[in-house]
Amino acid sequence: MTPGPATDVSPWFVRPPSTDRPARIFCFPYSGSGASAFSAWPVSIADAEVCPLQFPGRENRLAESHYGTYEKLAADLVEALRPRLDRPYALFGHCAGALPALEAAALLAELRLPQPDCFVVSGQAAPHDGARDRMLTMTEAELRGELEAVVRSRGIDPRPDIVDVGLAVLLRDLAAAREYRRTEPVVLGCPIVVLHWRDDPEVSLDQLQGWRQYSDSVQFRVIDGGHHDFMNAPDELQELLTCWR
Repeated sequence: MTPGPATDVSPWFVRPPSTDRPARIFCFPYSGSGASAFSAWPVSIADAEVCPLQFPGRENRLAESHYGTYEKLAADLVEALRPRLDRPYALFGHCAGALPALEAAALLAELRLPQPDCFVVSGQAAPHDGARDRMLTMTEAELRGELEAVVRSRGIDPRPDIVDVGLAVLLRDLAAAREYRRTEPVVLGCPIVVLHWRDDPEVSLDQLQGWRQYSDSVQFRVIDGGHHDFMNAPDELQELLTCWR
């Protein structure tokens, strides 16, 4: 089944689809965040349009119900992706965002829809190795402090009302992460590139090795920066995101 050209406006995307870029990169945000995690990224990288995804229940979709589970998120997202699969594309998932990206890729294969040309995993262990996100064991007070630190690192004053909204989103996202189970790897029909951020205290390079079981072609790349530095779209990351083209 070949999708038609994308012309629709969808709440899953922060801008209309480009008609002149020959490829796309769909970007999955991490727990507690939304499409704004990619606001510092360029509109395109080389000839690929950058497409940040906006999950329901946050930012401009705050009034909508939360997605509930990664499986439901993937199923709803695939329907939104269908008209945008009319050209080569890659998936990029940072931290827990790589998990619904994986489920979406697996569902696309089941539905015999066009497969990604590359799946880029950033700073996230393979799901069959078990959850490793330290936030899953943090108290609300600790999570609030974590959010304040991230907001402050972006040059924004962590006002209590902003942090309150962010914390509510994060708690629902973490509940979905706790519910998620994939005990066996699923082999995707595309190459996987696994990124380790050199100064990332969240996950080590050794803890990323489980992704070897998810494709016949898996590459590991170590790039400079910490866990949240992907948001700045450093040159090294942008260069890596052109390697599949």
